[in-house]
Amino acid sequence: MFVVERIRDMIIAGDLPPGGRISERMLTEGLGVTRTPLREAFKILEAEGLVRIVPNRGAEVMTLSLAEIEAAIEVLIGLESVAAELACARGTAAEFAAIEAIHRRMVDCQRGGDLMGYFHLNQDIHQRIVDCAHNAPLSRIYRTESARIRRYRFAGNRSAARWARAVVEHEKILDALQQREGALLREILRTHHLKGWQATRQVLEQE
Repeated sequence: MFVVERIRDMIIAGDLPPGGRISERMLTEGLGVTRTPLREAFKILEAEGLVRIVPNRGAEVMTLSLAEIEAAIEVLIGLESVAAELACARGTAAEFAAIEAIHRRMVDCQRGGDLMGYFHLNQDIHQRIVDCAHNAPLSRIYRTESARIRRYRFAGNRSAARWARAVVEHEKILDALQQREGALLREILRTHHLKGWQATRQVLEQE
């Protein structure tokens, strides 16, 4: 849904800041839509944990504390740790090939300076690795928790040095997956998330 995607990207990029009230008039004019699809979009984004709908005030961008973000990162690390070995054991060659194709597109985005494009593909790769475990509850919980902290994970990539290092780390992730080295993949993913959180925390503390 176009409206959901545009508002989601605006929240992720910080164009709609955490804690701020979302102007329906600004969005209806900017996106060229009526209030009906806009309010439907708010409901979807509320379910994702990105906004909250306040009676008589409308929609506001959700704010999470550093402690809440860190707790979510810990959950994601745990979920990917469970998924890593299962993905290597259960994932198909076709699934791995699809992830590699997305990885190559992600690298192209990084080289071209397309941070938002890179971020979407990056998130898709992590979700697909978890999906390779072929465990529906695991995939569902991971998707939900990832959605809640998208905006904050995006912030960490504003550091050019971190962005470049993350691409190198993803090369190692892809290689471990394709070699079906579950234990190695688990540790690489864990280190990848921790380094990402360190960079993200520094950015958020400065903000």
